[in-house]
Amino acid sequence: MSGVRIDKWLWAARFFKTRGKAKEAIDGGKVHLDGSRVKPSKDIVIGQQLTIRQGFDEKTVVVAAITAQRRDATAAACLYTETSASIAKRESLQAQRQAAGPMPQPSGRPTKKDRRLIHQFHENNKD
Repeated sequence: MSGVRIDKWLWAARFFKTRGKAKEAIDGGKVHLDGSRVKPSKDIVIGQQLTIRQGFDEKTVVVAAITAQRRDATAAACLYTETSASIAKRESLQAQRQAAGPMPQPSGRPTKKDRRLIHQFHENNKD
């Protein structure tokens, strides 16, 4: 097999649960092929480099094999190799997020005083 659509390959490599989600990510600029944005119909070949952004994480992978069929996770992991720089960057960012602690959660609905402060903030920051 010489090439396969990038949305099919991302789905087969288990980066996304559906081809539709893979297409949305590509259209949204979350997937770059060799440093530039692509269309979902672009064919990829072995050796090309993909940058995939999912949530807080950004992975840089090199295509190692081509398939359009979705298989189990161990077979999907054989389709690509993540670069060592990408692994190190993801781990350091994850450590920074963990060191910062959990995000503060509101304790419920805002009180009347809180609402006034929110409205005042919005009025002062209108552009």
